[in-house]
Amino acid sequence: MLELLSGFVGELRSAGLPVSLTEHLDAARALKHVPLEDRDALGVALGATLVKSAGHWPAFETAFEVYFSARLAPRAQAGEEGAGDVPPKGSRAAPRSCPADAPPDAAVTPEGAGAEPMSPTELASLLLQAMRRGDPALAAALARHAVDRYAALELGRPVGGTYYLHRTLRHLDLEGLLQRLLEAERHERELTALEERLIADEYRARIAALRKAVEAEIRRRLLLDRGARALARSVRQPLPEDVDVMHASREELAALQRALQPLSRRLAARLGHKRRHRRDGAPDFRATMRRSLSTGGVPVEPRFRHPRPSKPEIFVIADVSGSVASFARFTLELMYAISAQFSRVRSFVFVDGIDEVTHVFERADEPGVAVRRIMDEADVVWLDGHSDYGHALCEFDRRWGAEITSRATLLVLGDARNNYHASGAWALQGLRRRARRVYWLNPEPREYWGSGDSILAEYAIHCDAVVECRTLRQLERFVAELA
Repeated sequence: MLELLSGFVGELRSAGLPVSLTEHLDAARALKHVPLEDRDALGVALGATLVKSAGHWPAFETAFEVYFSARLAPRAQAGEEGAGDVPPKGSRAAPRSCPADAPPDAAVTPEGAGAEPMSPTELASLLLQAMRRGDPALAAALARHAVDRYAALELGRPVGGTYYLHRTLRHLDLEGLLQRLLEAERHERELTALEERLIADEYRARIAALRKAVEAEIRRRLLLDRGARALARSVRQPLPEDVDVMHASREELAALQRALQPLSRRLAARLGHKRRHRRDGAPDFRATMRRSLSTGGVPVEPRFRHPRPSKPEIFVIADVSGSVASFARFTLELMYAISAQFSRVRSFVFVDGIDEVTHVFERADEPGVAVRRIMDEADVVWLDGHSDYGHALCEFDRRWGAEITSRATLLVLGDARNNYHASGAWALQGLRRRARRVYWLNPEPREYWGSGDSILAEYAIHCDAVVECRTLRQLERFVAELA
């Protein structure tokens, strides 16, 4: 069991969870106080000792389901596959009723000797009955049959479980199943709006449980085929702060949104503490000489002036075109969530035209609401609605450039893909001469900079730094250094 726990902790660390040696030892001690056959109690005990953030819980649950699967062969339960060994020949749990190369419409034989094959229509009918009755045992059995029929597992191939899950759920048509359930309820009796909503919520919960049962069955079979370490690597979920904002799915964007507010509070507290306790004031020679009189004129204890760190002014210019809109939205929200740590924050958004949107944030109660209004109301289209960094920078310099002073820090957010327009780099050069600092935050991977229509190299020579900011973690690190 300790070997299995070590493999599990190693997977959590690979996924990005900060698990220390002390927490590993705490988890090992917790195993003494819970029955190992109770997976729910085991998961709660390990989660209490190893997980420190709610945003890390999905990654923990995925790894836990792999390493502590409910239905494993004895070899996997003993922890030998938890170390990542390849299972011995003959240990693969290939379903006998549906070989890997069988077509999806092949007949499925239910468990038990002498059972008749189940047609797709019968499977759909039984599934409808299981959902209406709320029978978890029947739903679990049908989930196994659905995997037999539709997943067509290719054991021995390093294909992610998500592929098999998508294939199975596409044939089950869970959205259509919900509609059929509601139509059956309406056919039986007249429903009020409240009753229909409550019934729909109950059926959604049952369908979600069915989806989890299908996912667990696919994971169980892949686990027996590949071993825990290889499977965990293929189904590993990135932490919200490590998700690439440019390519995040809808679920990942929702997780990013939930992680943004705790991140902003933590970052604001850290910046405030850093400013209050900064001790890099200039040397005070007069005080040092006075102090040295007690040591015969030798300045043993240098004295420093009390530091008075100033809060910088922030000017944010963000590209909100389709390619980088998600990145700009999260950056604007984060900057305004911690705006108390800056003397002033002014925001400008552009596509090929540019508009100031500072007032939108000042009137909105939540940064997220303000960003949604910006996307709908800002006047950012000048000609054809395609990104034109050159025109946007020139317009910013003409209309607001005189307000850039030596206290101002200018942030430009975008991928510098200019659709082959003129760069207008001279405008950024002029802004750089007046500003305290100029930073360019690019959400693209560094190896893509300068490729295609990217003209980042023309702007980079006029910036103090060009920073890759694809994730919340990278953005947090940059903002912490900025203030």
